[in-house]
Amino acid sequence: MKNNVTMRDIADKLGVSSVTVSKALNDKEGVGEELKLRIKALAEEMGYRYNAMAKSMKEGLSYNIGVIIPERFAGTEQSSFYLNVYKSITRILENQGYYGILHILSLSDEKQLNLPRIYNENKVDGFIILGQVRKSYIEKIQQMELPKVFLDFYDEHAEIDSVITDNFYAAYELTNYLFRNGHKEIAYVGNLYSTSSIQDRFLGYYKSLLEHNCILKQEYVINDRDENGSYIDIELPETLPTAFVCNCDQVAHNLVQKLKEVGYKVPQDCSVVGFDNDIYATITDPSLTTVEVDIEQMAINAVNFVLEKIKDQSKTFGRVLVKGKIIYRNSVSEI
Repeated sequence: MKNNVTMRDIADKLGVSSVTVSKALNDKEGVGEELKLRIKALAEEMGYRYNAMAKSMKEGLSYNIGVIIPERFAGTEQSSFYLNVYKSITRILENQGYYGILHILSLSDEKQLNLPRIYNENKVDGFIILGQVRKSYIEKIQQMELPKVFLDFYDEHAEIDSVITDNFYAAYELTNYLFRNGHKEIAYVGNLYSTSSIQDRFLGYYKSLLEHNCILKQEYVINDRDENGSYIDIELPETLPTAFVCNCDQVAHNLVQKLKEVGYKVPQDCSVVGFDNDIYATITDPSLTTVEVDIEQMAINAVNFVLEKIKDQSKTFGRVLVKGKIIYRNSVSEI
């Protein structure tokens, strides 16, 4: 592999002009989509590297995208899902000639409404905000004169585009699965005031209850975390339900551990389902029936949206749902 691969080298390999290669690598008009993808793939295979500094000076762009993750979603407790999403984002960005700069939003900065230094120092061309931030901080984010996309949450501020899992429908189907297995006493575990994802998963669970003529019992809506997003000890209801719908796999894992501590067996005494299909789904004993979130498609959408908005700031995409898939394992028994 050559160390100084040029556009001419790529052009000669494909039998096209250097101008065509330049247009393709810089996403300019005049090159078909199929040929553009072939050129980009060959450029990567041959080890071609953009002169990012020259390109940046010429076009007035940094070719960096800031990825903001609130501290409570990036700590050891809940890092698995969000860091996997971040890895997908950075890989997709690099394929587009951009780099991702991670900014962990501390709780104090979030409360004090401090915007990231990478924004104040003009180090990025746009932001992907991964994981729900406080409403007051969202209002601060609105003031940033840069393209921005919410990922894995949305807010009443509909003018900010968002990419989310279809939490409502997936939780609805998951709860229906429990009903099909004979369960009627089904609890939900999650702080309804924490994130839009937890709320939508609860609403999907609740719709399933309504369709099966089951009354929602308040003692069956169980808190899992405090107002700062830190997990708390789960308090089991006096009358144990036959099944629990948990807002994520880590909470489901914590619940299974709690049930074992007090002498219950899963799924013999009660069934437990999760959401995300992350590492906790498989390290839990028994392994969890859960919803697999399509991390790759969510990241692709978020990256494409923010890059399109950089090219044309008038572009809007609204709220985009990405379908999940139920993964059936061993944590549900039939009554």
